[in-house]
Amino acid sequence: MVLALADTTTPADADDFLDQVLDGGPVICDPCGRRYYALVPGSMPRLWHQAADDWRPLRVELLGHGTVLGVPRLNVVEFGPLTPHASYWSVPMSSAGMLCQPLDVARLIAAGMHQLTGEPDA
Repeated sequence: MVLALADTTTPADADDFLDQVLDGGPVICDPCGRRYYALVPGSMPRLWHQAADDWRPLRVELLGHGTVLGVPRLNVVEFGPLTPHASYWSVPMSSAGMLCQPLDVARLIAAGMHQLTGEPDA
């Protein structure tokens, strides 16, 4: 979904796109699993549970309490062709506690739903 929205297959271009649309909020990329993890406040799964149900068909999950997510070292900030399976910071965390805004993430997902499914209301 991210690559489709960014209209690219290049990791660096997708990273720049996410940096812009999520206003610098931190994102981890797992290139092996082709997944992006936008780091949001811990309350998002509880407060956005209805939207999360709508997002599941797109393979968008809100990871919540009890989830363990491996985090790359802080200095791993770009896709490495020599280590194409290693996670990296697509958008590095600018400071502790600085997270993506839930509404920005929801808008990104809504745009992805619209582009991938053609839903007019997304």
